[in-house]
Amino acid sequence: MTVFADSSALVKLYADEDGCADVRRVKLFVVSALARVEVPAAIWRKQRASRLSAGDAAVLTQAFEADWGDPKGPFIAVALTTAVLEAAAGLARSHGLRAYDAVQLAAALAARAADPGVDRMLCFDAGLSEAAAREGFAA
Repeated sequence: MTVFADSSALVKLYADEDGCADVRRVKLFVVSALARVEVPAAIWRKQRASRLSAGDAAVLTQAFEADWGDPKGPFIAVALTTAVLEAAAGLARSHGLRAYDAVQLAAALAARAADPGVDRMLCFDAGLSEAAAREGFAA
């Protein structure tokens, strides 16, 4: 079984949040290329909300970026191709998803099409989780 993780799950690799222990047990993640922007944005949003110091946010962001840039790191990224974006547009309509959640689900479906072993999706957004389940992903 291979796990696709959205950005809400990936943030838990770096920030101590509810559910972080479960996420940290996974050693390899298939992810959307969108995570390259969403994860640092989420970390800095925590800093602006006074949930992290600027120094801690910088350290967490640097750790993520080091992992992202490591070819032997924990991420296999699904590119945001025209086909993925077209699928996302349809998923936004059919599941009532926000734009980036639809892109995440479309990337997960593209990953599963390339490797049927991608059968689990880690996410911490109720709407996206429900849509993923309707598309056949285990939570």
